[in-house]
Amino acid sequence: MMPTPHPQPGRRLAAVLEELASPEHYLFTSADLRGALPEISAGAFKTLLSRAEKRGLLRRICRGLYLYPRVDYPRDLLLFHAAARLRADAFNYISLETALSDAGVISQIPLNWITLMSSGRRNIVRCGHFGTIEFVHTSRQPATLANELTYDPRCRLWRASVALALRDMRATRRNLDLIDEELTRESA
Repeated sequence: MMPTPHPQPGRRLAAVLEELASPEHYLFTSADLRGALPEISAGAFKTLLSRAEKRGLLRRICRGLYLYPRVDYPRDLLLFHAAARLRADAFNYISLETALSDAGVISQIPLNWITLMSSGRRNIVRCGHFGTIEFVHTSRQPATLANELTYDPRCRLWRASVALALRDMRATRRNLDLIDEELTRESA
């Protein structure tokens, strides 16, 4: 009896994505995708990802993270979800300008730019036309901040209180000029 031939890697990848993707699960790391095709070489896998991008099967968000665009995903939350996937192994929370802007304490909001405090290293991740994710390092432990963080299930990240975000702004020497002090007192 002859063994059944495996479908082409591109078709297998498309089938796996079609089966796994949903509006809640639309971002995939290279490691996620690699797990679907463990038998092909590293070079062939890189070529496969490149071809999948050219065909529109995947869209590269940033290095190592891909979007499956054929599902109806929450476009306004993409950067937050990408940040959560990129730093899944670190302690992260929405803070600084993003938290203050969302709370209405900063008058001008940075467009397509989100700021998070992270136990990981400081990094700015450019996500093409999707926007930018800025990770600012913190050595604070989650237990010391527990009373000032709330989990935001839509963003899939922890979120700083206004008071914590303001302390983070000062501690990281960010520009405080756009902060409306009167609104800060009201939000506290």
